[in-house]
Amino acid sequence: MINLKGKTIAITGCCGTVGSELVNLLLNDYQVGELIGLDNNETELFFQQQRHKHHDKAKFFLCSIRDRDRLVELLKDVDIVYHSAAFKHVTLCEHSPFDAVQTNIIGVKNVIEASKICGVERVIFTSSDKAVNPTNVMGTTKLMGERLMTAANCARRGAGPIYASTRFGNVLGSRGSVIPIFHEQIRNGGPVTITDCRMTRFIMSIKEATRLVIDSSTLAKGGEIFVTKMPVIRIEDLAQVMINQLAPTFNHKPESIEITNIGCKPGEKLYEELMSEEETGRTYELEKYFAVLPSYRSLYGQINYEYLGIVSNNVDNPYHSANEQPLSQVELGKFLSDNHLLKEALPQQHPSERF
Repeated sequence: MINLKGKTIAITGCCGTVGSELVNLLLNDYQVGELIGLDNNETELFFQQQRHKHHDKAKFFLCSIRDRDRLVELLKDVDIVYHSAAFKHVTLCEHSPFDAVQTNIIGVKNVIEASKICGVERVIFTSSDKAVNPTNVMGTTKLMGERLMTAANCARRGAGPIYASTRFGNVLGSRGSVIPIFHEQIRNGGPVTITDCRMTRFIMSIKEATRLVIDSSTLAKGGEIFVTKMPVIRIEDLAQVMINQLAPTFNHKPESIEITNIGCKPGEKLYEELMSEEETGRTYELEKYFAVLPSYRSLYGQINYEYLGIVSNNVDNPYHSANEQPLSQVELGKFLSDNHLLKEALPQQHPSERF
């Protein structure tokens, strides 16, 4: 494992949910030498700059990952890049597939090339469960991003950057997630809309997601995809738990708020996949993670994929939410409470309509 103390860190998409939490963690919990935040959202970048103005180690720059030359300028002397900039909304990517390709595929290519030119030590790409057996544009672009990272590591020579990826499940409480939507529907007295009562999902908190990214950068040997172990929930249970906890705060009786099924969106799955059947044959199970090793290792040298605390190098079952026991409603309520997810949602105003 590597030590982040004194390292110069760059975060693309530093104004997003995961990017913002990475900024907070690295500035406050790790003794990094310098932090460079990159984003193309001018307003949010301004607020990010103001929030961290007391940190002389933090610098924030307007930058689009579609602009390779600008990336080359800003990644000079950087040690580690956390690449979290992306288009993530399934429906918007379906409507604008060419833009999704420009950001989620060409953007990854630009980060890879700029990191190589600048002599970066490590590059960590944040991917998605939707990259596994993708059924939509967003998932397909994320899969291609993973493939580009693995290919870049396969072709690295000598001391070039180590490239690796992480896969997330649902980050509850992130912008655009279902929690703020359910919250506003409950505020309005219902109904709470779910797409299918059989739907299951992996869940993680924002802090867990960012810890995965940081841990991946310290564990990576090159070309792997790291998947964190996480609990599973039924979406119908999430809706019911939120109704039970929030309805009284809005002067509604929980039993008066209905849960209705509106049908799956195009490209939406009933269960969430974080590992395919093909990948199980080249996966190591660690204490907190799975490490999916690349099918093509390296053209120019052997990589020793040895990690501390390997539980097993024989994984039999694909890791998806239909294979795992979901949390009970009591356990789910505790998860929401422990991670302050409902408390943080209370003051927010969010659209209550869904596709």
